[in-house]
Amino acid sequence: MNVPGKQQPELLERPASLLVPTWTKAGIALLYNKETSNTSDVRLKLTKEVLTIQKLDVVCTRGGDPQLNHRTVVLRRQAAGGLGISIKGGAEHKVPVVISKMFKDQVAYQTGKLFVGDAMLQINGINVENCSHEEVVHLLRTAGEEVTITVRYLREIPSFLKLPLGSPVPSAGQRVSSPLFDSGLHLNGNSSNTAPSSPSKPSAIEPKYEKRWLDAVSLPLLMARVSKYKAVTAKLRSNSFEVCALDGTSTNILQFCTAAESTDWLQAISTNISDLTLENMKMINRYCSPDDQIVHMAWVCENPQANDAGPSSTFKFLALRGPSLYIFRSPPVSGTDWGQAETMYTLYEVLLKVHKLCVTEDCWIQAKFYLGLQQDEDLQDGEPFCFSILVGHGQSHTFSVEMTSDLAVWEKSFQRAVFMEVQRVGSKTYMCSSQSKVLCLTIDFGSGFTCSESSSKSILWRYKFSQLKGSSDDGKTRVKLLFKNAENKQIEMKELEFSNLTAVLHCISSFMAAKVASVDPVFVKCQSISGKYMS
Repeated sequence: MNVPGKQQPELLERPASLLVPTWTKAGIALLYNKETSNTSDVRLKLTKEVLTIQKLDVVCTRGGDPQLNHRTVVLRRQAAGGLGISIKGGAEHKVPVVISKMFKDQVAYQTGKLFVGDAMLQINGINVENCSHEEVVHLLRTAGEEVTITVRYLREIPSFLKLPLGSPVPSAGQRVSSPLFDSGLHLNGNSSNTAPSSPSKPSAIEPKYEKRWLDAVSLPLLMARVSKYKAVTAKLRSNSFEVCALDGTSTNILQFCTAAESTDWLQAISTNISDLTLENMKMINRYCSPDDQIVHMAWVCENPQANDAGPSSTFKFLALRGPSLYIFRSPPVSGTDWGQAETMYTLYEVLLKVHKLCVTEDCWIQAKFYLGLQQDEDLQDGEPFCFSILVGHGQSHTFSVEMTSDLAVWEKSFQRAVFMEVQRVGSKTYMCSSQSKVLCLTIDFGSGFTCSESSSKSILWRYKFSQLKGSSDDGKTRVKLLFKNAENKQIEMKELEFSNLTAVLHCISSFMAAKVASVDPVFVKCQSISGKYMS
C-alpha cells in the first residue's frame, strides 16, 4: 500500500530472506544548533548515498545583484494597516529582530521583497542590529510616512522567533512590546474601518525575489553514523537523533514533531548506511582470501564499565573479519587502517552476550544462545539495546545500538563469524596442569576433547562433545569438567588449571556451538545464502 506523501523504498536484487529497502525520501525537520541551542526549519532529501540538508533562503530571480545578501525596501505607510508587518526578537535576548508575520494585501507584502524571517539591519539609515525590541518598535512607529528598511534573510532563524499559529495578539490600546511577543498591531494601526488598498504590480525592471530551499549540508552516508544518544552520555534524545559523516566534522542533530516520524527517518537513513557498508564489504571481500572475509562492521556506542572514570560513552567502529573482532576509533578506509585497530580479539576466545535475554549463568555452554533460539519479545525501539563482548581474564566491553534490528544483526553475524573461524582452525590446544603435571588440552571440531602429556604427547583421555554433561570453575584458574563414560555410563570428573581460564571456556563454548550449528539444516542453509551474498 502506498503511503501519501512518502516515496516508497526501492528493493535491491537480493536473496528473498535478505531483502532490505533502500530509501529515497524528503521531508521537513528541525536542525538543532549546539552552539546557540536554537532550532531552525530544514528540508531533508535522502538518496542512497547522501543526506542533503536544505535551508530556506531568499534569492534574486530577476534583476538586481544575486551576490548581495541584503535588500533595501522603501515602504509607504498606509492609513489602514500601517506597514503590514509584525516583528519579534531583540538584542536583549541575543537574537536579531525579524519579521515574524506579514499581512496579505498590505504594503510590505505587496513589494514582493520582504519575507517572514528577514532580519532588520537598518531603518532609515540607522543600524538596528544591536537594538532592543522596544527600540526597533519605536523607530518603526516614528519613522514617518515613508520608511526605508534594509533586511537580510536568516537561513537559521530560531524557531521561537516565528509567529506560531494561534498566538495571542495584544489589544488595540496595548503599548508594551517584548522580544518574544509578536509586535504587530501597534505598528500597523487598526484596519477595521478602512478597506485595504489594491495591491500594486511591481515594475518589470525591479528585482524579483523568491524563497527557495537551497542545499546547505551534504552528508555522505558511507561509514556515517546515526545516534539517538547525547554526546558522552547514555541519555536518549527525544524525537531526535544525530547524523555524523565519516570525517566527523559534519555533525547535525535533527528533531521531529513525533516519535514515529523520528523513528521513520532514523530507520531510512540507517538502512541506506547499512546498504553502502554492505557494498563496501563485498568490494573488499572480492580481493581477500576466504580466511580474511568481512562478515559485518558498523558503528556502536561503547558504554563505560562500573569502575571507569572516563567519558560516559564513546562511539566505536566494530568489525568481524577473518579470525578477529576489531575495535576501531574510526572506520578503516584503506588497507593499512586495518592495522590501526584499538583492540583485536580472537573470535573463538570471546563470548557475545545480548542483554535482556534470559540466559543461564553458564551461558558459555548454552549452544541455543548461538543458534538464536532464544528471543525477547519485550525489546522495543527507543530503549538502549546492549550486548557485551566477554574477553579473557574477566574483562568485557559493553556496546549499545540504536534499534532491535541492529542488535539482531550483530548476534547473527557473530554466530556466523565464529562458526566460520572454528571450521577454519579445526582445533585449538591450550597448556594446562593437573596434579603438578604439565598437560595439553586440545579442543577439536571433529573429535572433541583430548588431554595429553606436554612432553611425551601421550594421550591421557579423550571425550566427544556430546559426553560433556556439566562443569564448574572457581572463576580464576581451575575448572572441573564432567564427562559421561561411553561404556559404563558413569560420570568422570577432570580437573584442570589454566593461566587464562576465561579464554578456554569461551573456546569450548564456540566449538560446541559450531558443532551443534553444523547439524542444524536451517542454520547451514542460512550460512550458505549469506556466504553467496557477501562474496
